[in-house]
Amino acid sequence: MEIFLNMKVFKFGGASIKDANSIRNMTDIVAEYPDDPLVIVVSAMGKTTNKLEQIFFKKLKDEDFKAGLDELTEYHSMIIKDLFREPTNIDLKPVNELFNDLESILGSNVKNRNGARLYDAVVSFGELLSSTIIGLYMQDRGMKISWIDARNLIKTDHTYREGNIDWETTGSLIKQSLTDKLPESDFITQGFIGSTKDGHTTTLGREGSDFTAAIFGASMDAESVTIWKDVPGILNADPKRFEKTQLYSNLSYQEAAEMTYYGASVIHPKTIKPLANKNISLLVKSFENPSLEGTEINKGDIHDLPPTYVIKDKQCLVSFGVKDLTFINEKNLSIIFHILDKLNIKINMMQNSAVSLTVCFDYREDKVSKLLDTLKNDFKILYNQDLQLITIKNYT
Repeated sequence: MEIFLNMKVFKFGGASIKDANSIRNMTDIVAEYPDDPLVIVVSAMGKTTNKLEQIFFKKLKDEDFKAGLDELTEYHSMIIKDLFREPTNIDLKPVNELFNDLESILGSNVKNRNGARLYDAVVSFGELLSSTIIGLYMQDRGMKISWIDARNLIKTDHTYREGNIDWETTGSLIKQSLTDKLPESDFITQGFIGSTKDGHTTTLGREGSDFTAAIFGASMDAESVTIWKDVPGILNADPKRFEKTQLYSNLSYQEAAEMTYYGASVIHPKTIKPLANKNISLLVKSFENPSLEGTEINKGDIHDLPPTYVIKDKQCLVSFGVKDLTFINEKNLSIIFHILDKLNIKINMMQNSAVSLTVCFDYREDKVSKLLDTLKNDFKILYNQDLQLITIKNYT
């Protein structure tokens, strides 16, 4: 099976495709690579995923979500009208069909349905809409582009909202589907989504489109994967929070992986490993100024890096204390860690004393409720939410 040495994967996030002008800019960037086979992974436009989440939770509570759905429809309709201002032979029927499908899902009875599964089915429409609209626009500009449904290629288990990848099946499906067509056409597909073997839509965790790009890159042995952002590359702090940030021109896989683990939001935490396993470079570049070099992440060993400042929002701090003043021992720790693992709660920081264990993790109301209910009889539990976790890495 042929592998293309100059094949590249591009990922464009919501900020880079938030309106018609942004989509034109994104398409101009792609047009600068006419000789390279490309797989283009796109997120939902702007804040569409947040809006779909709001619609979903209203549906779950039997509240009226129609105003939110109308607003979302109008948002995409305005982008379409701006992009296709001239008469076009492109059939926009696939976009209307997606909105009809979304309305059908939201109109169904949610009782006795898996809430997490329904969540994934609803929020997946952001990427399905953006990839469809942008693919049609690229065709309208005369570009050779094929739309492909990531759910047919990326296979996961039934862990809804954060599906675990079946790498063997996924890699095989991606190679089979893309290899024969890449010489004649580039591909556009969706970030963030996949499906179970029995066809139920899953998502890969919030901001999971970076991970999708890495999955395609690793499966196709790509030359590189590029994440296009609204920053000049990876900085040592969030420029929205800090002044005088510094750009990293190069980072090692290990350094980048540690930064994402601590909460640096410029790259999804799961992105690094599949690329490092295949020694594929990960580039982070500016869609606002594509000529800038950006940051390259590879297997190199980089020393004397400036300190990295990471602030992770929406944290929950939970302390488990023993009820009888005995020490926190291995048995207690085993009970707590087992439940954390069962609920798929990933610890961002932990600390223990003689009589308590304290853990910090991303806040999700449903998971916290289950955690407290499961362990309240065994431990004295205290918790705070809406906190920030601040990490300084490579401190001086």
